[in-house]
Amino acid sequence: MKKCHKKLEEIIKDVVLLDVEDYIDDLFETIANEKSATPQMKEDLEEMQEMKKEFEGILVDISNKALTNEECEELFDEITQMVNNSEE
Repeated sequence: MKKCHKKLEEIIKDVVLLDVEDYIDDLFETIANEKSATPQMKEDLEEMQEMKKEFEGILVDISNKALTNEECEELFDEITQMVNNSEE
């Protein structure tokens, strides 16, 4: 596995998916506590579930060696920027 692919896989598994899953869990907990979901909560939940699927798809592409090095670097840069922005 190329260096970029390894770094991309690590950031998705160790940071992004954990954050997405935590957010989904928080949404489910909020919905359960309120006994219903607002339209915004439903929309947020759908978006986060879709985002999770997209990142899982990237992991599949990595394992299948379906990403070029250029695509990998582009995705890694975008994800790193996304993570850094969410931490601010």
